[in-house]
Amino acid sequence: MIKEKRKEKNYTQEQMASILGISLRQYVRIDKEEDLPRRDILQKLILELNLSDNEIGKYIRSITKNTVA
Repeated sequence: MIKEKRKEKNYTQEQMASILGISLRQYVRIDKEEDLPRRDILQKLILELNLSDNEIGKYIRSITKNTVA
């Protein structure tokens, strides 16, 4: 879902990493929904991609399901 939203905005992974102030490697994990970013990074992501509460909930549930299982 994050990946799709990023592509809708025509951002590359490198651009998003730069906008968020994190490494490309770290952003790739976010894009693949393998890692839940810190709260401050998540807030920047929400603002930059205009994510709704529903989208954020789905993203967090997806990551939680993948890491808890």
